[in-house]
Amino acid sequence: GIGSSDASPDEGVVEDLPLIDEKAVEQLTEGLISHYLPDLQRSKSALQELTQNQVVLLETLEQEIAKFKECNSILDINALFSEAKHYHNKLVNIRNEMMMLHEKTSKLKVSGINI
Repeated sequence: GIGSSDASPDEGVVEDLPLIDEKAVEQLTEGLISHYLPDLQRSKSALQELTQNQVVLLETLEQEIAKFKECNSILDINALFSEAKHYHNKLVNIRNEMMMLHEKTSKLKVSGINI
C-alpha cells in the first residue's frame, strides 16, 4: 500500500505551467535591451575615451621620466667635470712644486753642494 500512495510532489506540475508566449518573451527582451543599451553604449564610449586619455598620459609621463633621466646624467657629467678640474688643479700644483724643488736642487749643485 505504501508504494501506490507515494506520488512524487512534482508530479503534474509541468502540465500546470502556462504555455510561454514566445512573442511576449521576445518583446520583453527587446524592451529590456532598449532600456539598458543606450546607457551601456555611453559607458562603453566613456571607457574608450578614458582608456585613450590614459595612453596619452602614460606616454607623456614616459617622456617626462626620460627628461629627468637626461637631467640626472647631465648633473653626473657636471660633477665629473668639476672633479676632473679639481684633480687637474692638484696636478698643476704638484708640477709647480716639482719645478721649484728642481730649481732649488740646481742652485745647490751650482753652489757646490752635492745632493
